[in-house]
Amino acid sequence: MATGLVALLDDIAGLTRLAAASLDDVGAAASKAGVKAAGVVVDDTAVTPRYVTGLSPKRELPIIGKIALGSIRNKLLFLLPAALILSAVAPWALAPLLMLGGAFLCFEGAEKVIEALGGGHAEAEVETATDPVALENQKVASAIRTDFILSAEIMVIALREVSDYALPMQAVTLALVAIAITAGVYGVVALIVKADDVGLYLAQRDSGLVRSVGRGLVKGVPYLMSVLAAVGTAAMIWVGGGLLLHSAEEIGVAGPAHWVHHVAESAGGGAIGWIVNAALSGVVGLIVGAVVALVVHQIAKMRGH
Repeated sequence: MATGLVALLDDIAGLTRLAAASLDDVGAAASKAGVKAAGVVVDDTAVTPRYVTGLSPKRELPIIGKIALGSIRNKLLFLLPAALILSAVAPWALAPLLMLGGAFLCFEGAEKVIEALGGGHAEAEVETATDPVALENQKVASAIRTDFILSAEIMVIALREVSDYALPMQAVTLALVAIAITAGVYGVVALIVKADDVGLYLAQRDSGLVRSVGRGLVKGVPYLMSVLAAVGTAAMIWVGGGLLLHSAEEIGVAGPAHWVHHVAESAGGGAIGWIVNAALSGVVGLIVGAVVALVVHQIAKMRGH
């Protein structure tokens, strides 16, 4: 009996160690996948604050909460099952899907650059609702639609990083990435959109130093939003170009990626090499995005839109 108990305890200890190792593997995989998706996350964070612009400050946090709920629903209920099915049935489709997603990111980024340069291609979303509740619902629905596209990119990028793992580990890792990224993005967005309110509160305090900090926050938030918009655009173009290069390499078109890697290595490697690699990926992304934008607008013009 004692021997059997000792054997049972040994088995339990072994299973515990195995579970702990598995959790460590899941955590490491989730962290790696999250880092790979960082560029899209930056864009997601930069894009979202505009959906609460023009609405009552009292509704800003509830609206962000609704968008975050829609985002996690997008990731866990729709994109996660689709990613797992894709991994099990057609893993070869990952690279082409990433190329399509990369081209879309390049297109979105190029549209913003063209608009900033006065090209007038990018169009603001038309708000048709006049009732505050209807307007809020319209903005939330629009934000969730945009989030779906960005979330799809995040999930496919993450899936590629764990595609060699067993299906259960893929599922747990992707779920962790979905939850962590959603909490991080919308937590930061909440801080950004309420920063001016915090500044206004501090500006009314008795301490001169605190008032100065508050006034600095109030004045600085518009500049922060502008910087975020620029960073988001750059991230879209850079990440999109990188996805195109790496995915093309995976399907056998390795020349462009090898050339970019060679130039980056020739620049000295390390941080400088990374900057050169990112810059060249951005150039590729901008060129592809501009071509896609030209085609899209020509088609729209022919259709009379």
